[in-house]
Amino acid sequence: MTVLRIAAFSDGNIGGNPAGVWIGDALPDAAAMQAIAAEVGFSETAFAAPAGGSWRVRYFSPAMEVPFCGHATIALGAALAHRYGDRSFGLHLNDAVISVSGRRDRDTIAAALQSPPTRSAPLDAGLRDALLDLFGYAASDLDPGLPPARIHGGADHVVLALKSRDALARMSYDFDRGRALMQQAGLVTIALVTVETPRLFHVRNAFAAGGVVEDPATGAAAAAFAGYLRDIGWPHGGAIDIIQGEDMGARSLIGAEIGAAKGSSILISGTARFMES
Repeated sequence: MTVLRIAAFSDGNIGGNPAGVWIGDALPDAAAMQAIAAEVGFSETAFAAPAGGSWRVRYFSPAMEVPFCGHATIALGAALAHRYGDRSFGLHLNDAVISVSGRRDRDTIAAALQSPPTRSAPLDAGLRDALLDLFGYAASDLDPGLPPARIHGGADHVVLALKSRDALARMSYDFDRGRALMQQAGLVTIALVTVETPRLFHVRNAFAAGGVVEDPATGAAAAAFAGYLRDIGWPHGGAIDIIQGEDMGARSLIGAEIGAAKGSSILISGTARFMES
């Protein structure tokens, strides 16, 4: 079966985060899926097979299986809509049941997913200091309005908010050291964010745990971050927008709608474009 290559959260016909999408009658075994994901080389590949009236889905990065991947889910929604028409599709993940919808619009497909439940908690001071040291930041670089936290929206992440866009632009870290630290802490990505307005954020996501230095768009972390904003009482007005990937030359746009109920699912949306295989 051919692996589709789809850039999710694109800025029209440019940018976005490439994902592999494999659709077949039954999922291959885990070793085969891991090998396919490593060969594709994107930060994640989604594997989907029909299961009753819904779809069984698993996600693999080049280095490991991940429990949930937002941009690969958006890419999967685009692929399913392209094949089966504009509608919503139920997805059974390893640890959650969610949905994704797709709507064709000329050269791109608009897609939206309902994330797993979200939660957040203050970040342990020891891990905070280790992460600041990893990226070469000082405590004075942090934005006091958005305290460091461990956040979850289907997978575990950390958010570190920086005071300035310049600090975000100079993000760099030792890959092997970052991977070891993230694996030890059980993190999928580390989200570095800055605030442009209360509803607009610039984000970079380190993904060494998955074998990728940086992710140009991270839907799972966006859902977790949106849930965190709700938890701390941030004035989000019911929705936020995230710009990610600019410093990589892969500008990506992510929308998040935030309901009032603490811990509830976040609606993550964006567009997707098909890439040449």
